[in-house]
Amino acid sequence: MQQPVIARNPDVMGGTPVFLGTRVPVQTLLDYLEAGESIDDFLDGFPSVTRAQVVAFLEQAKDRLVETVG
Repeated sequence: MQQPVIARNPDVMGGTPVFLGTRVPVQTLLDYLEAGESIDDFLDGFPSVTRAQVVAFLEQAKDRLVETVG
């Protein structure tokens, strides 16, 4: 079973999905990547998020996408 990487709590950032244990919205990572920035750039800007969290999130997102297409 996969460990949770994302949290959603109405008391944290108004319920916006964030990386577990942080106040960093997952959307921020997606915005960085969409703008052509690297994961390292994102991690430099948001040191409370770990590389393991980013990798786990991307792997889980990939798995869900593959499930919906397949």
